[in-house]
Amino acid sequence: MNKEKTIPMGEIPAGAPPKAQFDLKTLGRLLSYMRDYKGQLLFVVVCILLSAIASAASSLFLQSLIDDYIAPLLGTAEPIFTDLLKALAVIGIVYLIGVLSTLFYNRVMVTIAQGTLKTIRDEMFEKMQRLPIRAFDTRTHGDIMSLYTNDTDTLRQMIAQSMAQLISSVFTIVAVFICMLYISVWLTLVAVVAIFLILQIVKIVTGKIGVFFVMQQKTLADVNGYVEEMVNGQKVIKVFCHEEKAKEALREKNKAWAISAASANGYANSMMPMMNALGYVQYVIIAIIGAFMAISGIPNLGLTGTGTLTLGMIASFLTLSRNFTNPVSQISNQFNSIVTALAGASRIFAFMDEEPETDEGYVTLINVKEENGVLTETADHTGMWAWKHPHHDGTLTYTKLEGRVVLDGVDFGYVPEKQVLHDITLYAEPGQKIAFVGATGAGKTTITNLINRFYDIADGKIRYDGININKIKKADLRRSLGVVLQDVNLFTGTVMENLRYGNPHATDEECIAAAKLANADGFIRMLPQGYNTVLKGDGSGLSQGQRQLISIARAAVSDPPVMILDEATSSIDTRTEALVQDGMDKLMKGRTVFVIAHRLSTVQNSDVIMVLDHGRIIERGNHEKLIAEKGTYYQLYTGAFELE
Repeated sequence: MNKEKTIPMGEIPAGAPPKAQFDLKTLGRLLSYMRDYKGQLLFVVVCILLSAIASAASSLFLQSLIDDYIAPLLGTAEPIFTDLLKALAVIGIVYLIGVLSTLFYNRVMVTIAQGTLKTIRDEMFEKMQRLPIRAFDTRTHGDIMSLYTNDTDTLRQMIAQSMAQLISSVFTIVAVFICMLYISVWLTLVAVVAIFLILQIVKIVTGKIGVFFVMQQKTLADVNGYVEEMVNGQKVIKVFCHEEKAKEALREKNKAWAISAASANGYANSMMPMMNALGYVQYVIIAIIGAFMAISGIPNLGLTGTGTLTLGMIASFLTLSRNFTNPVSQISNQFNSIVTALAGASRIFAFMDEEPETDEGYVTLINVKEENGVLTETADHTGMWAWKHPHHDGTLTYTKLEGRVVLDGVDFGYVPEKQVLHDITLYAEPGQKIAFVGATGAGKTTITNLINRFYDIADGKIRYDGININKIKKADLRRSLGVVLQDVNLFTGTVMENLRYGNPHATDEECIAAAKLANADGFIRMLPQGYNTVLKGDGSGLSQGQRQLISIARAAVSDPPVMILDEATSSIDTRTEALVQDGMDKLMKGRTVFVIAHRLSTVQNSDVIMVLDHGRIIERGNHEKLIAEKGTYYQLYTGAFELE
């Protein structure tokens, strides 16, 4: 039986994040996104002001209605209702203005909220594209998704509802307070003292809420991340009969979310009923004191001078006191929404404040044409590329892209304390096929990650056509490299759109030619709509081998001078592999190619084979040379021991 640790409601869990009460810095940053809506915001403020004035005026009018219109009619034999009806018509117009103002400002605030959220989501996605791969290694995908869904939704609630409610409440409090002073200073003092005592109780309760709203957002992101992981791994869960364990893990995460959400919302939702109850206590106290003053004839002090409290004044003041307590209740009630939003906003801004991928490169990749040995820049796709190298004196030099890659004494670790590669030195000449073999974790994929500059090296140099890759703009560097990974990512869209992913300007004919090159054309034409078949869910309708063939064809369409094939044939059966190998050999022709493979059959025809072990190159040479040396490669090839 699963023994789950329960956290009593209201008890802050160990390791809880610091309180996120009204974080003014986060709030200020959030409000800065609304600068584009200054005109609409001004309109909202005017509408809120009208609504507050209408609310206060209608309560104040109650005094005049009772004392000036209703009371004189009570003793008359034939009452004339003309003046009373006129007065009711006036108050009806005042109420209508209040209702329309409320309708308008709520509609406009929804528009402002959605516009602001669109800007935040756009900016967040734009920032995400500039983050280094490292930022995604340390987060679950579900946690990042939670920023776009749950956290931005809390902001919508805050901007569309809570902010307008807050401004409305403040305006109403000011308007009502002035009206209360107008009727009776003494009763206003009683109301203020009562509100002060109520606020002290509110302060005690709300003091505990902040930390639970932060926990609520964090635990919700955990649940999202876990569910997304389980959906992706559903087949593996079933194969290993891991259903019960998976359910148990979700129950724990779900319970943590339920506890923090129950604690946060339990306190927050108790605010309104508690405020209402305390408001009624205040109502009764004012009614008793007001009645006592009227009966005893105690002089009443108002803004217009002294006099006697009338029935109309007491009735009007009681209505105003309710209108005074309600906005305070609303401010307290909006507290949960605002704190949740600020907790979500702080998570969003923390993500947006991550260090972006730096790029000090200034060498760019351009299309060139060659005439009499001179390279000339051109906008046309010529199939010939060059590195454009600006100098301090304003001159430009062009280096023809040949695909010569040199690693010179490279050291690297994903974390500083654990080095993965040690003194890696290799020379890849244009058109050569360089293969990396070795056990899992030997550092094969890491080398290709460094050539792509997904990570920067700790020591040594990597040069591309004689240029240090730090000097090449990352986008241009990556444009010159075609990568076929072991894990294939296909995107929602047609087969043709997926083929064109790395080269949007490629024609249909070029895409079909690339598919034929990779031997993918045959099965693509057998799909329901051929090249126009829409792939969904990462190409889930295709076999692993078919998905891999599409990714190889996609690399061929982008037509890069350097290819990196990372376990590209590991998902393909041996019969198809011969076809793919043939396609890849055509793809590799005239290109520098780095191949990572477990199947040694795919690397036999390589110009140089590097055998890696624990981040070091222990053997290098072509197939014949390494077989003759009878070292590790020979043992791998003859099956003396396995790679894994």
